[in-house]
Amino acid sequence: MAKPMEEILWTELEPGCVVTEPGNSRSYRTGDWRTSGHPKVDTEKCIKCAQCFIFCPDAAMERTEEGFFQPNLFFCKGCGICAHECPAKCIEMVGEEE
Repeated sequence: MAKPMEEILWTELEPGCVVTEPGNSRSYRTGDWRTSGHPKVDTEKCIKCAQCFIFCPDAAMERTEEGFFQPNLFFCKGCGICAHECPAKCIEMVGEEE
């Protein structure tokens, strides 16, 4: 008989699973999963509205001391939501070589 979800302990996860305890995902470089490029912010166009920060599903946009937002490529998976939601159109998706 299968156990209810509440009874499954973190130690019972499949061998090799990197999520071994609640909240440990911040220590893994999830940006390495990126396959389609990453966002590049043009600070000349940026209006500092924070829409990229609000809509980023990975919390990968970080505020700089100047108030602009830049992607943290350690966590960014290149989904492009930030570029799509930016009202100033200051974010473009570029290849990994850039």
